[in-house]
Amino acid sequence: MLEKFSLKGKIALVTGGSRGLGKAMALALAKAGADLAVAARTEPELKQTVGEISSLGRQAAAFRVDVASVPQIHRMIQEVVLKFGRLDILVNAAGMNIRKPVLDVTEGEWDLLLSVNLKSAFFAAQAAAKVMIPRGRGKIINVASLTSKIGLPNICMYGASKGGIAQMTRGMAVEWARYNINVNAIGPGYFKTAMTAPLFKNEETATQLKNRIPLGRTGIPEDLAGATVFLASEASDYITGQIIYVDGGWLAG
Repeated sequence: MLEKFSLKGKIALVTGGSRGLGKAMALALAKAGADLAVAARTEPELKQTVGEISSLGRQAAAFRVDVASVPQIHRMIQEVVLKFGRLDILVNAAGMNIRKPVLDVTEGEWDLLLSVNLKSAFFAAQAAAKVMIPRGRGKIINVASLTSKIGLPNICMYGASKGGIAQMTRGMAVEWARYNINVNAIGPGYFKTAMTAPLFKNEETATQLKNRIPLGRTGIPEDLAGATVFLASEASDYITGQIIYVDGGWLAG
């Protein structure tokens, strides 16, 4: 039974894989046996992540990409297939946030955030599916959020993008099921990363968040490893169009 969780011989691409949650997801896939293509904008962090994956005995390659650019996304997929011969798993982990009240949001900020968080995931999945369909199988994992399900103040743009991720995941899952492509999402709760650092600088806010989580702690990137490997593996072959919330029980509380 446990062999169904093995990713040995699989090729995975993780966008936003150079740091934070994306890096943890990439390392989890590598530890499960996959070879990795890691895509991000920052070259030094990319090289470090690739080095860590290589030290696990897996093949790894870095791809410097601005995911807000659709032509760069297309080139990325082409180069991954050229490098590794195919693509079995895509993880759309690239993302950003802009924290401010709705009344203060500019059109430029809206366009940037939706391009990075939603548009990039859509077109990366589209390009990946085009190379997965001829092989008759594939796994696509999007990164959703608590804000895919609930509203929170000062991050309405982020919530809009992650609500879009949730519905996009369902739509793609239904449309591509006939090609044996599974499309699911992971919805992290409150995790300590560079993107959420401003929240945790305020001790009172940090304490309130911790007290709101039934398991009594915020998440760490490694907490996503199990869900990532599961959704990338044969163990989840009959699961598609779902969002697994890794939130310490927040939504259940």
